Amino acid sequence: MVRAADPVDGFLTGFFVRQDTSCSFACGSMSADSQRNRNQGRKPKWLKKRLPTGPVFEEVRALLKKGHLHTVCQEAKCPNLWECFSRRTATFLIMGPHCTRNCRFCAVTHGPPEPPDPQEPLRVAEAARHMKLAYVVVTSVTRDDLDDGGAVFFARTIEEIRKASPEALVEVLIPDFQGDSDALRTVMRERPDVLNHNLETVPRLYASVRPGAVYERSLDLLRRARTYDASIPTKSGLMLGLGETSDEIRGTMTDLLEAGCRLLTLGQYLQPSKNHLQVSRFIPPEEFEAWRETALSMGFNQAASGPFIRSSYHAQELYGALTSSSPSLPTPLPRVMRKPPF
Repeated sequence: MVRAADPVDGFLTGFFVRQDTSCSFACGSMSADSQRNRNQGRKPKWLKKRLPTGPVFEEVRALLKKGHLHTVCQEAKCPNLWECFSRRTATFLIMGPHCTRNCRFCAVTHGPPEPPDPQEPLRVAEAARHMKLAYVVVTSVTRDDLDDGGAVFFARTIEEIRKASPEALVEVLIPDFQGDSDALRTVMRERPDVLNHNLETVPRLYASVRPGAVYERSLDLLRRARTYDASIPTKSGLMLGLGETSDEIRGTMTDLLEAGCRLLTLGQYLQPSKNHLQVSRFIPPEEFEAWRETALSMGFNQAASGPFIRSSYHAQELYGALTSSSPSLPTPLPRVMRKPPF
């Protein structure tokens, strides 16, 4: 998550998005189906939080607007938007606001995208410098219309951020690039400090939740990233509340560990609109905490788990916990030595 600014995944939507709670009445009483729908739309108390106020939020939003920049925070209707902007944090969304895929959980607009703006990497870097970000998170819409899926724009954005802010750490949350190994190498040659790719859900639900994505393809991306450069920590995340079982969650976590993933995020799925998948279940905070403990006991180096956790939420803190708890983690190479020969 960028320190200040304005989507895949990641986890998307928010408690402030109105749910469809319409219901029908017969003879003055609510039908069983209507009662079920109403209860499903009503969010539990742990999904309510006070919105921060102050001038910083508007300052950050104005900076992004002036730079013609997008953030996953805004496009995906993230529930943490007010908090993060008020803390001068955000996640830059590159290559435009329109996604070529139409995932059933995601609030990012689906539709024909514009050609990527070649000046965007420079504007992202300038915004990060202006905000004095020590940790910058960059993600994108999925661009299946581009030959390399937009990998070169990730690489250029990393490069420009490091020119403008030499001491900043950079995390990238990338799409699957349709399994293109050369595209993945293009990003990894710039040696991001963390490489994030979200599985989002368990394999059984992929067809309904992520049409266009392939579970094994995403796992393979994480495996190959570790093969190309094991010193770069890999990270992934899951949404809970889509109908997955405990055994399926545990099985997916095992798959991630076997793929070499070190960092894990678990968060509550929240329905962006009535046109998106309904929430199957609201998971209480204590259950999220139990999953965090399970993840650590299974072998993840660090895990963040909670109703409001999103893949880039407090990303800097999660990375800091990783480096402080893992003395064997390789020290980042000096900037002049960053590009490997693969």
